This record gives sequence, structure tokens and C-alpha cells, in this order.
Amino acid sequence: MKFEVAVIPASDIDRAKGFYAGLGWRLDADYVRVDGSRGVQLTPAGSPASIQLDFGPARFYLVVTDIEAARAELEARGVEVSEVFHRGAGGRLSGPDPERRSYQSFVTFNDPDGNNWLVQEVTQRLPGRVSPGNTTFASSADLAAALHRAAAAHGEQENRTGERDANWPTSYAEYIVREQSGQQLPS
Repeated sequence: MKFEVAVIPASDIDRAKGFYAGLGWRLDADYVRVDGSRGVQLTPAGSPASIQLDFGPARFYLVVTDIEAARAELEARGVEVSEVFHRGAGGRLSGPDPERRSYQSFVTFNDPDGNNWLVQEVTQRLPGRVSPGNTTFASSADLAAALHRAAAAHGEQENRTGERDANWPTSYAEYIVREQSGQQLPS
């Protein structure tokens, strides 16, 4: 698990946005959500974690590459954790995102003081979220999962061309770095 986002309360979103932008923090997003609320995210220079500004209570996000494994680990540690869910037209829907899209599958839990944690499955970063020079893995399992995804994509490429790619290590590396940094994946 990696710490991803702290959602912090702001009584005036524009004032708070200006303050953090004045610190030199990168503006990642400023948009209107489906429910009409505003989503604003900023990231300190060089930081892998961000803040989101909101009118509600503080919340915290963790990211994982396998939401079901993360849920099982939390449960094994005695945490009361929600079932895996994704969001749809009817709100929360049971189970992981049917297409297993990045940023779409979740679990939640509270700590003993009632602080809310949201765990989100991220397998492919949004563009600009991670720079290509900062490709890192939190565990050997994360690296192995990235290698499996690269192998599957590479296998599809070899099937399309009908030829074995002797330069597969370079292809795998290119795929993994692009995936982590949110760039267009090689085809």
C-alpha cells in the first residue's frame, strides 16, 4: 500500500487552491464532479502523494495494485473493511470494476478514531501523475504484477506481428515505465 492522497477540508476552495499553488505545488486537477461538487488536487514538487481540497471531513487514500489482495490483508490484520466495490449509475456496486479499469475499484475502513481510509486499485497512472524518471515499486509483488501485464501486452504484440521479439526486455521496460507514468502504452 502506498499513501496517495489526503483530502483536507477547505472553507474556500479557491483561496486554498491559491495558497497551495503559491507554494509551488502542481495543480493536477480542477473539475466539477457528477454530483456538482468540485474536485481540486495539488501535488508538492517531487512528491508521490497529493492533497485534494473539499468541504467535507478529512479523508485519506491509499493505492494498491490488487484490491482483493489488499482487502484480504486488511481483514487478516483484524481490520473491519468494506467489501470490494466500484461506482456506477446506482452509486456503490458490489465487486471490483467489471473491466478492472485503474482508479475504479475500492475498499474502505475506519481507524479507531473514526478517520476514513479509502483504498483504491491503481494499475495504470493518469498522465503526468508520476514522472518516467521516478518509476518505483513498493514490493516484489507490485513489480511482478507489472511484469505480468507487460508480458501479456508483449504477447499480444508478438501475435499481431507473427514474430518473436528478441528485444523483449526493452519492450517490457518501455511498457512498465509508460504504464506507471500514465503515458500512451506501446502498441
